[in-house]
Amino acid sequence: MKCPHCSVEINPSFKEYYLDSDIDGHWSIFKMTCPNQHCKKFIIRLVNGTQKKLPNGALTSAIENFKVDRLVRPITSLRPPAAKEVNAMFSSDYNEACLVLGFSPKASAALSRRCLQNLLREKAGVKKGDLAREIQEVIDSKSLPTYLAENIDAIRNIGNFAAHPQKSTATGEIIDVEPGEAEWLLDVLEMLFDFYFVQPALAKAKRDALNLKLLKAGKPAMK
Repeated sequence: MKCPHCSVEINPSFKEYYLDSDIDGHWSIFKMTCPNQHCKKFIIRLVNGTQKKLPNGALTSAIENFKVDRLVRPITSLRPPAAKEVNAMFSSDYNEACLVLGFSPKASAALSRRCLQNLLREKAGVKKGDLAREIQEVIDSKSLPTYLAENIDAIRNIGNFAAHPQKSTATGEIIDVEPGEAEWLLDVLEMLFDFYFVQPALAKAKRDALNLKLLKAGKPAMK
């Protein structure tokens, strides 16, 4: 795993501290210190599950069958932030959607839907309308690779837009989400960012490097 503080690859070595139980089950804190000499910060998870049993049936102070496993120090997303090439008007919503995912999938999905709609309008050039129609327009335009078009189309099915049209007409509203919907929205946005921002930037960097070589060799640059 990577340390959520310093992003250095580390071996997880959490120690469990049992707290107590309530109506939702048993709770523990899992704590470790980042071994990176330049970090040395606590990494703390709050975990909820069932009390672990020994082979003889005796209960222990350890937790298993996690229902909740939440990073509480640092409060950050377990997903990587948007690539540096992504414009701030899109990366801001995406990064916030990642940050709140563990606390509120509904809020995360609302931010992601808004980000997706803005992205399709600005980068795909779709006409302003509701999100479902905008998704269909970009699919019909055949401007995206097949895998991306299929993944965008799946957003409507996973989110059950037919049963919840407000997801399409009021993209920023906090409304119920289907299981896995919030995570899928983030996955698709990450793929779109790669297509619209990261890959073009990489291609430009390669062209610039080649043009520099051509210039040094006294040859004309690529057009």
